[in-house]
Amino acid sequence: MSQNFDLIETAFRVMKSFVPFLFALCFHEFAHGWVARLRGDRTAEVMGRLTLNPMAHADPLGTFILPIIGMATGASLFGWAKPVPVDERNLKNPKADMFWIAFAGPLSNLFLALIGAIAYGLFVKFYGIPSEGGLKEISDVMKIFIVINVVLAVFNMIPLHPLDGGKVLARFLPQRVNDRLEDMQQYTSMLLLILFISGAMAIIWGPASVILNVFDYVAQGVARL
Repeated sequence: MSQNFDLIETAFRVMKSFVPFLFALCFHEFAHGWVARLRGDRTAEVMGRLTLNPMAHADPLGTFILPIIGMATGASLFGWAKPVPVDERNLKNPKADMFWIAFAGPLSNLFLALIGAIAYGLFVKFYGIPSEGGLKEISDVMKIFIVINVVLAVFNMIPLHPLDGGKVLARFLPQRVNDRLEDMQQYTSMLLLILFISGAMAIIWGPASVILNVFDYVAQGVARL
């Protein structure tokens, strides 16, 4: 009976984190495709990727297996979705347009975190800070939603390919330098994975904590209205 209870408790804890994580990932990829369409490339739309349907963006390993294992064991959150396809030939100014297409992903997560902070502030205003029961579970999910979006935004702004930060940095690099960095992205991907497994990626909690403090002030301000 105790083992069954522990299993149910673990599954519930995973779902509290996984659902916000999945939505944050999908919105992130949707933002890439949406800005790409604004800039003239409809590849994502044509391929059915301009959607919030998680299955359109899901990578079995990065979207489900690794994140769920991490959430169940308490290890570092690590995951990814399939990159939204962009055909630079359809862009009027590929270098500048790719900057905004890449930047849209992290910005979308900060936008979601802001919405989450406002919603949490309103929740506290009307219900207070619950210590138990269903309201506490709702409160916990809202806070998890904010944290996940901030962490995804900070992580994706690391200036390495294949992350968005690498594409944002490319706007300011000579083409030959960026081409070389893109050619090395299979190695930088392995490096990122090693850093996560080793726990070294905890360094992103520094800038993430600063941003989370800002959203905490936002939530407090809304709660005092």
